Amino acid sequence: MTENILVVKNLHKTYPGEIPLHVLKGVSFSIKEGEFVAIMGRSGSGKSTLLHQLSLLDNPDRGEIIVGNKELTALGEKEKTKYRLDSFGYVFQEYALLPEFTAIEAVSLPLILQHYPMKESRERARKMLELVQLGDRADHFPSEMSGGEQQRVAIARALINNPKILFADEPCANLDSETSRVILDLFRKLNKELNQTIIMVTHEPEEEEYVDRVIHMKDGILQ
Repeated sequence: MTENILVVKNLHKTYPGEIPLHVLKGVSFSIKEGEFVAIMGRSGSGKSTLLHQLSLLDNPDRGEIIVGNKELTALGEKEKTKYRLDSFGYVFQEYALLPEFTAIEAVSLPLILQHYPMKESRERARKMLELVQLGDRADHFPSEMSGGEQQRVAIARALINNPKILFADEPCANLDSETSRVILDLFRKLNKELNQTIIMVTHEPEEEEYVDRVIHMKDGILQ
């Protein structure tokens, strides 16, 4: 029986202000290893805020985020940074590629930051680019690639550490419908062939067909 890779317990997040904004209101759920899960809801429902807490890009006010047997909210900031590098991959709607880096340099960067040898980093980066069908674009700069190609470079970069969980926040928001299908087909392939756990935020109903399960959010709670 497949075990849970992620367990979330009673997660709360409030942003201070003249009128405090209570975005997450006691969210609890679990995700099994190898699942492809979509978090869906209208703008303002709290789905991206939830993803940012799960992926350690922000800190919840209270609640628990457990990956494997490790309770992540108890970690210090340096430990969280290391855990993000070691265990998580990220894909955003903005490709976040540095214009002066070629595809292979961008993909190898997470390994270099962890002090892997340059040769090994580039070899692994090339294999990742081949996996996303960009082996022939390894030495191209972002300005020389289409939006879909840039997003595939971002996916290769996210996978370079063999992450426990791949987080994707509206990964197709800046892409046309045909290119979006290419990216979603790639996610599905990675999920099925590599047993890659993927948690994706989206508001597009047609993307439901690609995932195993949908978590619906409304006003900071699960539906």
